[in-house]
Amino acid sequence: MFTLKLFTALGCGLVAGVFFAFSTFIMSALARLQPRDGIVAMQSINITAINPLFMVALFGTGAACLGWVIASLFNWQQPNAAYLLAGSLLYLVGTIVVTIAFNVPLNNALATVKPDSPEAANLWTKYLTNWTLWNHVRTITAVAAATLLTIALE
Repeated sequence: MFTLKLFTALGCGLVAGVFFAFSTFIMSALARLQPRDGIVAMQSINITAINPLFMVALFGTGAACLGWVIASLFNWQQPNAAYLLAGSLLYLVGTIVVTIAFNVPLNNALATVKPDSPEAANLWTKYLTNWTLWNHVRTITAVAAATLLTIALE
């Protein structure tokens, strides 16, 4: 069980690191580009992000967290069950649900825009603001989840 907890905590940390990079410099760098170029770059990033390694890190960690939610509820009397439950729920809600409910729809909207179209620049401005805001949420919750799951390692 220790090893599975460790890999879950590491998964949260790994995903947090990816999101942290986007929040702290990637989105800022893209915002400095002309809207057309930023859109083209982000469209490419969104396509290449859907790969087995990142999907396993993101959703495999989510699956492990779901297992830990169930395990912690059935073993509430165990030491650190509260940390395990809180960390897992933070990751599931703040990372997985936010990704599906907010970042993916924004990515889908961006995928359909023609970078040279008249509405592209307006969409890009809104995308940068909204996507980055929700990415900050994902970053913070993934870091908090990794922290709580690390505490639960005992």
